[in-house]
Amino acid sequence: MTTRRIAAAFLLAAVTACSSSKTPTSTGTTSTSGTGGDSPSSTASTGGTTPGTGGATTTSSSTTASGTGGTTSGTGGAAATDGGLAGWTLAWSDEFNGPDGSGIDTTKWAAQTGGTGWGNQEREYYTSSLTNAQQSGGNLVITATTEGAAAQTCWYGQCEYTSARLQTMGLFSQEYGRFEARIKIPRGQGLWPAFWMLGNNIDTASWPTCGEIDIMENIGKEPGIVHGSMHGPGYSGGSALTAAYTLPAGAVVADDFHIFAVEWETGVVRFYVDSTLYETQTPADVPAGDTWVYDQPFFLLLNVAVGGGWPGDPDATTVFPQTMLVDYVRVYTKS
Repeated sequence: MTTRRIAAAFLLAAVTACSSSKTPTSTGTTSTSGTGGDSPSSTASTGGTTPGTGGATTTSSSTTASGTGGTTSGTGGAAATDGGLAGWTLAWSDEFNGPDGSGIDTTKWAAQTGGTGWGNQEREYYTSSLTNAQQSGGNLVITATTEGAAAQTCWYGQCEYTSARLQTMGLFSQEYGRFEARIKIPRGQGLWPAFWMLGNNIDTASWPTCGEIDIMENIGKEPGIVHGSMHGPGYSGGSALTAAYTLPAGAVVADDFHIFAVEWETGVVRFYVDSTLYETQTPADVPAGDTWVYDQPFFLLLNVAVGGGWPGDPDATTVFPQTMLVDYVRVYTKS
């Protein structure tokens, strides 16, 4: 389960721009909305979130349900390809096809910087450097490393690690649709990769009232498990609506690319790993007296955290650098 609580104020840093060229065949219009807030984002914004500690898990074949609320179910949905997705129209994407060594496309993403711990006692310093986020080989490469860390100051003193945290806040957001990414995650104790979303009103409503949807989180000490969670007022942190998916046959998530997705419609959010539907959340799963807050535009985030209360810190077995490869991020509207 996760919590993603963010510390007080953060600086928002842009990185070198570079347009991508690998465009899916399916076409659509790009939808952007306002500036919104950000829990792990924005210029000096407050609120936020991060995965916390989860409850006990019950395993059934390859699907593991954990925490509060939600249902688990077999296979469903269609895997996205460059040829488009039946029943969905592409609204926004980044294919990360810029020249090798180029920066992120700053018309689509902004880098957050800082080493405040982000409300989770994380040990990395997020930078806007090409060392930590660049395009290469048709992928976005986010690198968690010790390189350059000693030059930065973190909440605990001299930093030990650097990494990257990217968001679309103020550049793109959307209410409802299919949000997916094809990702190969890093591995090792203390690594904490995530693909997630926050409500646009975070700066005014704060977290968790703004809402948070964690499309994919993994902690290194659980190499075969993916977590999907939703945080809102009265059901955040250890009380989030959440479930976990365990890859079959002892497979390790970091060994290959996987497609992580949610399909979000009025009154329902469905979570997928590849073509498997493993979690469904509806207003009926929200604790009595609390509010379903998933009826506004959300923006996207990608990051690799190092250490923190949920994953624990790296140990002698953890090898650096570690990379998260993102082949693409695509957002669809219902056709």
